[in-house]
Amino acid sequence: MRLHVADHPLVAHKLSVLRDKDTPSPVFRQLVEELVTLLAYEATREVRTVEIEVQTPVAVTTGTHLAEPRPLVVPILRAGLGMLEGMTRLLPTAEVGFLGLQRDEETLQAITYANRLPDDLSGRQCFVLDPMLATGGTLIASIDYLFERGARDVTCICLLAAPEGLALVEKHVGDRADVNVVVAAVDERLDEKAYIVPGLGDAGDRLYGLV
Repeated sequence: MRLHVADHPLVAHKLSVLRDKDTPSPVFRQLVEELVTLLAYEATREVRTVEIEVQTPVAVTTGTHLAEPRPLVVPILRAGLGMLEGMTRLLPTAEVGFLGLQRDEETLQAITYANRLPDDLSGRQCFVLDPMLATGGTLIASIDYLFERGARDVTCICLLAAPEGLALVEKHVGDRADVNVVVAAVDERLDEKAYIVPGLGDAGDRLYGLV
């Protein structure tokens, strides 16, 4: 597993506003989209491409085109939906699948409740969107789900990560170089309720309310 922490002043600024408990939901949603676009720039550095011939108004030149099969973006419901627009703004030709996972608050294990993904992901580069990498259970379940269907290149984009969750994911995936995690920051720890500290609260609730 490879971890990339985005070290950029704009990332730090937007994340600081997201952390503020007084930031209203509309501003929170907008900033999440902007922040994910910045993270996606880093996450897609190794997206597969092919060379193509391009006729400019002046001459013929060699250009670059995304390779087939197209990348697959997988937001984890529901909070991951708030990251989708920011990702597809940078990668508009990608296909989008959905995976519904929720954490059992007693066992802290991830439970799958929805799946809108192709059965065969052979040869696909997959980008998983989940705002918070806390215990790591949801991300591990997502990675396993994609690898079981033939994916061999998975990049996870998160706003925040806890050291405990990162350690668990790294232990689970081992030294496979085809699993990457891109985050805006790694925070201090998890609290007794498995919330990231200092964190930004429940990302889903702050995006969409308590319903």
